[in-house]
Amino acid sequence: MAPKHHRPSALRQFLEGQSSAGLVLMGAAALALLLANSPAAAAYETILHTYVGPLSLSHWINDGLMTVFFLLVGLEIKREVLDGQLSTWPRRALPGIAAVGGMVVPALIYLAFNTGATARGWAIPAATDIAFALGVISLLGDRVPASLRVFLAALAIIDDLGAVIIIALFYTAGLSLPDLAAAAAITVALIALNRFGVRRLAPFLLLGLVLWLFVLRSGVHATLAGVILAFAIPLQPTPGRSDAENRGPLHRLEHALHIPVGFLIVPIFGLANAGVPFLGLPAAALAAPVTLGIGLGLLVGKVIGVFGFSMVAIRLGLADMPAYASRVQMAGTALLCGIGFTMSLFITLLAFPGDPLIQTEAKIGILAGSLVSGLIGFALLRWARSDWPPSPSR
Repeated sequence: MAPKHHRPSALRQFLEGQSSAGLVLMGAAALALLLANSPAAAAYETILHTYVGPLSLSHWINDGLMTVFFLLVGLEIKREVLDGQLSTWPRRALPGIAAVGGMVVPALIYLAFNTGATARGWAIPAATDIAFALGVISLLGDRVPASLRVFLAALAIIDDLGAVIIIALFYTAGLSLPDLAAAAAITVALIALNRFGVRRLAPFLLLGLVLWLFVLRSGVHATLAGVILAFAIPLQPTPGRSDAENRGPLHRLEHALHIPVGFLIVPIFGLANAGVPFLGLPAAALAAPVTLGIGLGLLVGKVIGVFGFSMVAIRLGLADMPAYASRVQMAGTALLCGIGFTMSLFITLLAFPGDPLIQTEAKIGILAGSLVSGLIGFALLRWARSDWPPSPSR
């Protein structure tokens, strides 16, 4: 019998924090919809487009605050790959294969409905919102085996990495070579700090702020500066110290960011971007190719991609079924992956800048696909409780 640990594991803290944050995000999204369809709608839009210095409030949220969100995403990816649930190939196999399926199939479904200019939004339904998905699965308590929670968290982290790569490769335009060169030089400096054993966070964060300024001007989306900074921050603690409080810079920063990102930054992003004005909206928008492609991509594509690819991998012996999980529960978890709120909204802004009508159609697809996926996934997982035995005590 393994010894009991009195201190919660990093993974357990991560799951609990993400789950609670998902519930807060749900409230922020509901408030945004209420404001956008109330007499306060004009004031809501005016505030978002008010300039604060060189950028509008909306830009500060989407390009500034969301950089901190991507910084946390990068830290989580690096920690899980080097020292967590994705640290070995067997652990990466099932969530990795499922994540690939969950990105490819929704994109193909979207492209089946969209050609020409709107095809640019193919990546919108490929994203999974980790906070929302874990928030929903947390409501089920012990009806869901812990292995499925870990599977969902790992899949969403890999999915986030895929979204970061997609944004970097496909949603950049009008590059400024001098600014890119400056950003590259700062990246080298960050790597040098890591290699020379610097363990204080202040030098990394100061250089990271300068990096953000140059990336913002370069034409590459500014939020990628957060990912670059995260990958440069050391994981290992200060050499020569063995006390319990000697955690590495990455763990310290990740711990410090979880509450402000989960309970402030992401809800603010949802409040600023989830407002869809349904009143006066043309009926055709509800059945527009963009709306259908995203909605069906999230609802149908995620199930086919995540569940289908997982079952094939398990059948071929490439990966193992999560412990005590049934096929029905795997299907329910795949449905929760169809909740694509935060990252899907973010990619919408990049794919269709300056086009309010298509952005609105995309947001309708995101909200509808995410809502239906979440409700059916929740119901299926709740119903499937009797399909698995309780975990033995460890």
